[in-house]
Amino acid sequence: MSETKTKLVEIKGAKTYFPIKKGVFRKTVGYVKAVDDITLDIYKGETLGLVGESGCGKTTLGKSILQLIRATDGVFNYNFDGEVKDLRELSRTELDEARQRIQIVFQDPHSSLNPSFTIFGSLEDPLKKFGVKTRAERREIIGNLLESVNMPKHYMDRYPHEFSGGQRQRIGIARALSVNPELIICDEPVSALDVSIQAQVLNLMMDLQKERGLTYVFITHDLSVVEYISDRIAVMYLGRIVELTDTEELFKNTLHPYTQALLSAIPVADLDHKKERIVLEGDVPSPVFPPPGCTFHPRCIHATEKCKTDAPKLINCGSDGMDHFVACHMVEEKFK
Repeated sequence: MSETKTKLVEIKGAKTYFPIKKGVFRKTVGYVKAVDDITLDIYKGETLGLVGESGCGKTTLGKSILQLIRATDGVFNYNFDGEVKDLRELSRTELDEARQRIQIVFQDPHSSLNPSFTIFGSLEDPLKKFGVKTRAERREIIGNLLESVNMPKHYMDRYPHEFSGGQRQRIGIARALSVNPELIICDEPVSALDVSIQAQVLNLMMDLQKERGLTYVFITHDLSVVEYISDRIAVMYLGRIVELTDTEELFKNTLHPYTQALLSAIPVADLDHKKERIVLEGDVPSPVFPPPGCTFHPRCIHATEKCKTDAPKLINCGSDGMDHFVACHMVEEKFK
């Protein structure tokens, strides 16, 4: 994929730490290492899935790309029509322009819309900010946006409480599309919806991607969902990427023990083809005091002494031209 597609975002050594402050003088006594040294490329037109347990840093990474959360360190290069700039180095004005290209769909459709505004009121602010001056023009654009997410134009004059969860999430998608972005960060956009509604929203997002040439970063903990919509999947654990490859390759040839455990937990409808569940022992370690070496080693049945002291690097263990990156000493030894 890296040979045939254009990089839209190039992340190098990203770290996002949150200081822990105590005492009267609010002295910093430690850091929550939400994102801890991630290097990742995002290609134009693809859907990159970010998966992992709650608290692994998926959402923080997504918001760091958008600069809603300022990263502590690292490079976030963005391809502005051939001109590459680091999003962390942009001025306030330049960052506003960048956010016209990068939008977000939030997890909770109930709280992402202001209950005191009509849908028109919620969707017109981005249009005002980016130069749509007249109310008539804004109403026309918003009406067309609602139609693009399979909702009638006249719904723009209703309030959020008049809609179901699925309809509200469609409105959230319409809001993200209002400024014609290139990249949309999808922060668990279907996790709060019923399964039948999830399928409708996912299909809508895939149709919009084809029509508009969109790029998605799709954040979720649901592997069934990410398998359906993603071209590539990055598996995160405690702020780091432990496995990254194409979706089909990940499900067919799972290499990292953590990913194997996650896939074993996917429910299977066929009772005649039950699979063995891999149960991880213990709890997820604290991101304040991550374990030395491989952060997964306290829960890994394959852990060796090397795993307890040396942090594995994300290396390419793919074959036949397929990129398959894994951070695991056991896998690295196997592919030497």
